[in-house]
Amino acid sequence: MKWFTALLLSLTVLSAKADVAVLVHGYLGNAASWERSGVTNLLHRQGWQAAGVLTPRGLLPLPGAEAENKFYTVELPSMAPIAAQSGILNGMLTAVARKHPDESLILVGHSAGGVVARMTLVMGEIPQTKALITIASPHLGTGRAVQALDETDDVFPISMVKSFFVGDIYDVVRDSWGVLLDLTPEHPGSLLFWLNRQPHPEIEYVSVIRPGPVGMGDEVVPAFSQDMNNIPVLKGRVKSRHTTLSHSLHPVDGEVLADIMSSL
Repeated sequence: MKWFTALLLSLTVLSAKADVAVLVHGYLGNAASWERSGVTNLLHRQGWQAAGVLTPRGLLPLPGAEAENKFYTVELPSMAPIAAQSGILNGMLTAVARKHPDESLILVGHSAGGVVARMTLVMGEIPQTKALITIASPHLGTGRAVQALDETDDVFPISMVKSFFVGDIYDVVRDSWGVLLDLTPEHPGSLLFWLNRQPHPEIEYVSVIRPGPVGMGDEVVPAFSQDMNNIPVLKGRVKSRHTTLSHSLHPVDGEVLADIMSSL
């Protein structure tokens, strides 16, 4: 019986999945967003270890790089246009793929980070990627971006007066026009209209949707925009998970992600 037990254990080890998740923050977020929200703590409890932080300057390694299942967080210029962020993320993913050549990659993006991750997959070639999971991402755009653009579309000296009375947030939004234009509701000529009609990799797609109290979406992104099934080229290819939470990241997202990733 001992030899039989040993055989079973060896087969279990051989069949265990070794995955690398890359967590992409959203607009005005950063690599620490996942930790501050409590997501990484829940991932740790589910057996996922922090392997490092990917920045434009290089990798800040953490002890979990040798774990069976591990995750990296990224530091992107979230106020930059989607294409600019995507180009940086592509380099980061290439570095991760080289560091873990025999392991599968899972991309996870929150809010605008989901769009950045998706564009990176469409534009780049990361052959080890097996799934994209997005959380409350505006794949078809959001009217909130239009509102922000309208509220800051001022000429001098009105812009100076508003900046003085409103404070830093006014200047932040004005400095974010590139990414906000990219996240307006899709229309011919817009980035999302183009992106949503490009061929997408044959991987697994999962949308984590915040339906809101009446099923219309959270306070930032409409529910239909969060669902990748509403992207023309992905219709019918996407699994969905509904979580009754606000737009921001929450600790329970760690449990949801771990459950989704274990089923891929």
